[in-house]
Amino acid sequence: MTAVQYNTMSKELWQDIGAIAGNEDLMRRLARYAKKLVKEQNDPTLMSKEEYFAKIERAEQQAARGEYSVLLPGEDLTTHLRRLGYDI
Repeated sequence: MTAVQYNTMSKELWQDIGAIAGNEDLMRRLARYAKKLVKEQNDPTLMSKEEYFAKIERAEQQAARGEYSVLLPGEDLTTHLRRLGYDI
């Protein structure tokens, strides 16, 4: 996005906020949505639909190559990782 586009969008956003500023219900909804956007921005686990499916495809390819492990019945994660050679 260019600086001109960003400034135009910012100006439009502030104008729209000003237009609803007198309506308490709309301002409450806007505040809740803004909080949701801030959480999304700070969440490193979020990914796009394309990233999600690409990750699944990579996992399927790894499994097809035999690059996976299975927990044995009654085995906990620590024991499983030790069996795989991790020093825990």
